[in-house]
Amino acid sequence: QVQLVESGGGLVQPGGSLRLSCEVSGSIFSINDMAWYRQAPGKERELVAAITSGGRTNYGHSVKGRFTISRDNAKNTVSLQMNSLKPEDTAVYYCNARWGNDAIYPWGQGTLVTVSS
Repeated sequence: QVQLVESGGGLVQPGGSLRLSCEVSGSIFSINDMAWYRQAPGKERELVAAITSGGRTNYGHSVKGRFTISRDNAKNTVSLQMNSLKPEDTAVYYCNARWGNDAIYPWGQGTLVTVSS
């Protein structure tokens, strides 16, 4: 059974930084494309950033240039470095494996990021 465990969220002031981590167990991590998603209150979950098994990345328009996704296949982890955070980045952040445009596994608990002064 695949488990996704996100961590690293918290309260940060606008302009600050956070680094999120996701540990994946129970899957052959190295062959999966991975992604970070987020869901703000009252909104649908949206794709934030994705990274292929080969390391190619793409980003949502609103985070391009501020967020960086990376992966460590030896540790079965995917990370999201978030810089220049804005109040509109406030959301619960989730990771998942990705097949095409679809998330593959049951969602984890996510990690809450709050950007506020």
